Amino acid sequence: MTTTEGRTVTDSAGDDGRPAVVLHSSGITPRQRGGGARTIPLVSQQVGAKDFLNGITMFAPGSAIPEHIHNCDESVLVLEGSAVAHIDGKEYPVTVGDNSFIPAGIRHFFHNTSDTDELHIFWTYASIDANRTVIATGVTTRIDEEHGTNIA
Repeated sequence: MTTTEGRTVTDSAGDDGRPAVVLHSSGITPRQRGGGARTIPLVSQQVGAKDFLNGITMFAPGSAIPEHIHNCDESVLVLEGSAVAHIDGKEYPVTVGDNSFIPAGIRHFFHNTSDTDELHIFWTYASIDANRTVIATGVTTRIDEEHGTNIA
């Protein structure tokens, strides 16, 4: 067993030799995303994932990541706070325990509409090669690059 910043690599390994890993979100330094958002990357290629990425993003009151699309499916679970999910031009109120499924190519974003409380979401992308294309700029970035978990 090996423990590093926010990560414990267990002595157990899967059929392909990849070890099981316990991720301690409180021990992982959040990545500042700009605009009042910060992300704790969790499952990534850095911990051995082959098929998906996940993590937690926290939004300051009133903040949002700009409208965007992904090249793969995404699921978002609200952990704390409430927001408006903007999906394909329509608004859907969401609160703790609400979960979304957003297929690849649908424009969306989550906006923390509170003036006082943070919004925390747990997200999962259905590919380790997930990317984000911001609608306003057309700029595409790999999710693992945004979160500093890419494997060079």
